[in-house]
Amino acid sequence: MNEATLQSALSSPQNLGEMTDADAVGTVGSPDCGDMVRMWLKYKDQDGRKVIDKASFQSFGCQTAIAVASLATELIRGKTKEEALLMSAEELSAPLGPLPPMKIHCGQMVEGALKAALEAESNTTSKSTILENRATGPTLADSLSAVGKTAGKIKIVMHS
Repeated sequence: MNEATLQSALSSPQNLGEMTDADAVGTVGSPDCGDMVRMWLKYKDQDGRKVIDKASFQSFGCQTAIAVASLATELIRGKTKEEALLMSAEELSAPLGPLPPMKIHCGQMVEGALKAALEAESNTTSKSTILENRATGPTLADSLSAVGKTAGKIKIVMHS
């Protein structure tokens, strides 16, 4: 793994945080390790094509998941939904170099969150539906907490 790229992505992660005007949101998590990633997507029309204008993320998880998500939000910019759907976890984490076996799931989680957002966008009927779902939907912390309750393996301790 490229430690310099990892440290750079961690010291100043790109596109970290909720996107309030997102067109689509996708969440994926692993109750086995307690990691969770949520990704927001915003589209624009570019030369008659609908492309990803910007993406952001939140992550409860290891540093590698944060680094991969940060890099992925940059890599998918300007891609169509179809192009982004073709991107594998390996491609999304490529700037970090090969991930160690115990960190491969980090790239897979980011890929899963991206694909969940892309699929959520295609299954919605209007932007108002997305906004309504976001307003009433669970936060990432709520989602992780719920996973912990069902799996019995995760404990979240909130600090103020």
